[in-house]
Amino acid sequence: MKNFKDIYERTMDVTQRKQMAKRMAKMAKSSIVQTKKKKAALKMRDPAKLAQAARKKVMQTYRDKFYPDYEMASMQQKVKIDQKIQQKYGNKIAKIAKKMASKLKKSELERVKKARAAVQGKQDA
Repeated sequence: MKNFKDIYERTMDVTQRKQMAKRMAKMAKSSIVQTKKKKAALKMRDPAKLAQAARKKVMQTYRDKFYPDYEMASMQQKVKIDQKIQQKYGNKIAKIAKKMASKLKKSELERVKKARAAVQGKQDA
């Protein structure tokens, strides 16, 4: 069985990425995916997903700090920027992401509690 890390870290070219984006956008509208999303919101994320979310947040802070016009860059420029950041600050990003993952783990409990309370509130009403 494929795990989250295998799927997430697979490299794709631009056309594959666009095809997948179309497919996922179409799937996201389906009621099955919406239901799965609601159920997933009520569960704790596994450590791999938390670590990935932490890494994304840290990378985004570095992008914002050193490349404020990142969002307006082309896909190729974004790839180069990410490579530069990874090359220059990779070790630092890994350390900070590890710390942030533990913070996210703590906040994850709060997030799940709020989500469950919201669902409970809808059922009571």
